[in-house]
Amino acid sequence: MTNTSTLSRGGGRSSAPGSHRPRPPRKASGLPAWSIPYVLLIPGLLVIGALLLYPLIQMAIMAFQKVGLVQISGKKPATWVGFDNFTGFVDNDIFWSSLRNTVVFAVIAVPLTLVLGTAVGVLLHRLGKKMSLFVIIGIMFAWAVPPVAQGVIWRWLFDAEAGIVNWALNLLPDWLSTALFSRADWTGEPWLNDAWSIYMVLIICVVWAGFPFVAVSVLAGLKGVPAELYEAAKVDGAAPWRTFWRITFPLLKPVFAVLTVLSIIWDFKVFSQLYVLAGTSNREAYNLSMYAVTEAFKAPPKMGSGAAIALVLTVILLIVTAAYIRQMFKQEDT
Repeated sequence: MTNTSTLSRGGGRSSAPGSHRPRPPRKASGLPAWSIPYVLLIPGLLVIGALLLYPLIQMAIMAFQKVGLVQISGKKPATWVGFDNFTGFVDNDIFWSSLRNTVVFAVIAVPLTLVLGTAVGVLLHRLGKKMSLFVIIGIMFAWAVPPVAQGVIWRWLFDAEAGIVNWALNLLPDWLSTALFSRADWTGEPWLNDAWSIYMVLIICVVWAGFPFVAVSVLAGLKGVPAELYEAAKVDGAAPWRTFWRITFPLLKPVFAVLTVLSIIWDFKVFSQLYVLAGTSNREAYNLSMYAVTEAFKAPPKMGSGAAIALVLTVILLIVTAAYIRQMFKQEDT
């Protein structure tokens, strides 16, 4: 007697209930649907690996080698020296002054860029469409200027003989200039001779060029905040400052997190603007990027030492970025 529960209508044997799981859907390419996003990431990962990861690995290897003119020309292979490149500059006072300049500059420039960019972004959100577009186009010109050109512009503005800054300060009444700056004559003031004044100009230059990106990013985030929240806060009589901290900042916290990380990375490795403003003769004005390039390409070149300094800067950036991101996740959890 045929068991009808085990035979299909066509005479074949049917599957027992639950004996086979449904197969995952497949696209026309034959790949599982869940793997399609990862396959699409492969071209981007290959580009990142070729342009970023490979040079970074080579730099890390070079940091533990002796690489000079002989090795660059190919006459001799690079020799492994271990941590000699690191101990060589750790005992140098220029390294510690460069590290101090790098950290202090970033501590000042990053908050100024974020605060000014956020203020401009909020202002753009309140302006009309035409005026907002006009201001955006204007400030994005500053962001689009190449770093070398930024340095040239601000070097000319603060030039001792032909700079507009000295000319404008001389236009102030003597009593006002004396009250504010304890001097009345600004003719020939050498702004780009001392390390502190060089970094003052560098901070102005970097903030001027960096705040437009922050402003536009904040404006894009504000476009996604429901207008009803601000209307409710206005009805409740909340002040603008309280509205910002209670509504705008919490909702845009992911945007501020990304902008902070990017600003830290950019400001820690500033080189082009500082090179144009100060050159390589004033060692007191070095930051880690300038010190690494100088060590690598001065006569005689020490590529291994320069790579070691660059590796230290990379590690510092990774630590600072990881610590900040971890703090942000902790705040999200609480």
